[in-house]
Amino acid sequence: MRMTSLARALTLAVFCASGGAVLAEPPGDPKAVKKDDTGKYFDAKGNPTFNIGPDGAIDWFTYSGFRRYHAECHVCHGPNGDGGSFAPALKESLKRFDYAEFYGIVVGGKQSSGAGIENVMPAFGENKNVMCYVDDIYAYLRARGNGFPAGRPTSKREDKTPAATEKEDACLAGKG
Repeated sequence: MRMTSLARALTLAVFCASGGAVLAEPPGDPKAVKKDDTGKYFDAKGNPTFNIGPDGAIDWFTYSGFRRYHAECHVCHGPNGDGGSFAPALKESLKRFDYAEFYGIVVGGKQSSGAGIENVMPAFGENKNVMCYVDDIYAYLRARGNGFPAGRPTSKREDKTPAATEKEDACLAGKG
């Protein structure tokens, strides 16, 4: 998924115009109310979310988000979204801002300072290993912020659908 220069500039302009403050409202109820043809779940506002079945099985995308988070994000944000020495606990941050804010920060990065410390999150808008899975990472962190246990999700999980595989392949090939 390639982010155009114009889209990146607009994302950064909105973020900078706010002085780096949180722009969006809290994400609201994480309950899954809709499922698309890939098997991805969405809340009432249309934001990606997690789903845990009656048997404890987690949806494929939240499981994928665990894997992608630990491949790309945990070095700074700590294991399981619990925070680290370089960056905040994302499982807590996602309680304060919604998907649009999360997406904007992932795409355009973020700078903040306080108490003489400068924090910088790099922009990941050109990184397919992040952008092709940004919904998954969001769903995983949202689950963690809503009590989903730390550690690798159990072996109980929904299967990855053929439509999800097709969409992932297209994104990684730069066509999605």
